[in-house]
Amino acid sequence: MATEPRPTNARTSNFRGPDVPSPEDMYKCVHCGFCLQACPTYLETGLEAESPRGRIALMKAVEEGRTEITEAIVGHWDMCLQCRACEVVCPSGVPYGRLMEATRANVESVFQRGFKQRKARNMGFNGVLPNTKRLNRIGGALRFYQKSGLQTIARKTGAVRLAPGGRLEEYLPKLSDKFFITSGQIIRPEGEVRARVALLGGCVMRLTHAPTLEAVTRVLARNGVEVYVPESQGCCGALNAHSGERDSARDMARKNIDAFLEVETDAIIVAAAGCGSTMKEYDELLANDAEYADKAAEVAERTKDIHEFLSDLGFETPTGSLSTNGADLKVTYQDSCHLGHAQQITAPPRELLNAIPGLEFVEMEESLVCCGSAGTYSLIEQEMSSRLGDRKAGHIAASGADVVATANPGCVIQMEQALARAGDGAQVRYVIDLMDESYRLGDDSGHVAFLLQHVAHHIGAGHGAGVQ
Repeated sequence: MATEPRPTNARTSNFRGPDVPSPEDMYKCVHCGFCLQACPTYLETGLEAESPRGRIALMKAVEEGRTEITEAIVGHWDMCLQCRACEVVCPSGVPYGRLMEATRANVESVFQRGFKQRKARNMGFNGVLPNTKRLNRIGGALRFYQKSGLQTIARKTGAVRLAPGGRLEEYLPKLSDKFFITSGQIIRPEGEVRARVALLGGCVMRLTHAPTLEAVTRVLARNGVEVYVPESQGCCGALNAHSGERDSARDMARKNIDAFLEVETDAIIVAAAGCGSTMKEYDELLANDAEYADKAAEVAERTKDIHEFLSDLGFETPTGSLSTNGADLKVTYQDSCHLGHAQQITAPPRELLNAIPGLEFVEMEESLVCCGSAGTYSLIEQEMSSRLGDRKAGHIAASGADVVATANPGCVIQMEQALARAGDGAQVRYVIDLMDESYRLGDDSGHVAFLLQHVAHHIGAGHGAGVQ
């Protein structure tokens, strides 16, 4: 399909600064409309301006000098989930995710947001996410708030709504009893080492789903993979990059590149879809950095999603049945956007699920449509996020599934909250948790005893899959 040319009579672009959307990317869009039925916000609103085609038309208007970046235009761009479903169906190959990230970065450099939003963004993107120790301290305080009963009291009395930002407290996920700590630990397999990998702990997932990261280390070790967890790693920068904070995202990428290239490994394993997508695009993020461009490309090439890695490696078939009283556990699957769309990995998670005994896999409608989480989107665009979450909960209910499996912490949190609003008792689980459960159920007592002894030894020596 032909590329639309930039008008020869266009005025000077109103995109300014180091991060601007590429006109070459922009004019690949010929407004064919294939993206419309793939776009969650268009499906919900039916509005052209809330579609990829409409948002690119606004980019072109700014690029051609026909309009400044206005509050109304920014509102349409902010409404985008960056789920990248449009990329999969686009016949012209428009790199929409790259376009939107650059557009948002330009917005943050030239557009004046409200005071409260600027302060919140600065605190979160520059004060908390890049600082692992500060993130752990905040996580610890929030965990105490939840475990002590203070949260229950605050919610029952309505006191939480009186506090600054009280509405956001409703979206606070349940934190893990123990956090996953990255302390340079090495988890070794029982027998022959088939591969050596480094594991990303991340930011949100370490605090909210630490047991899943523990499960990742067990499943990898079970399949002959030695796991190294670099101590100096941190947040991958995904939330910052998606929100237009590309300078801080680059700093976070550099930190992780240094951490993961300290030791030679066969792969860098990521269990959170959004983090994996971002790390696989470090080469684009740091393309103009003379010192880090080649190293970023190396990390991007080495990064593998956990399901992708196990499928390529060839995994031991689990033997423990998940059936209860003779009835198979009915499981459906939600494709996390940055796994199914950005990384285009859809078959491996299903391959793992279908290998588990006592599990009946059923597809649900719109499994590739965003659940509405989209990183910080659920906090900023609460109404649209809730609408999409409720839509997803309806499809889960219609599937008749006992469990909906997925591959990203934001998706787990979003669907748990949507199912709770719907009064649906279905559980939300990671694919890797179900696989780990099957492995453990299938183990004989001797193997279980070995694993317990193995984990106790490494934790005691400071070399286990760290928790705090």
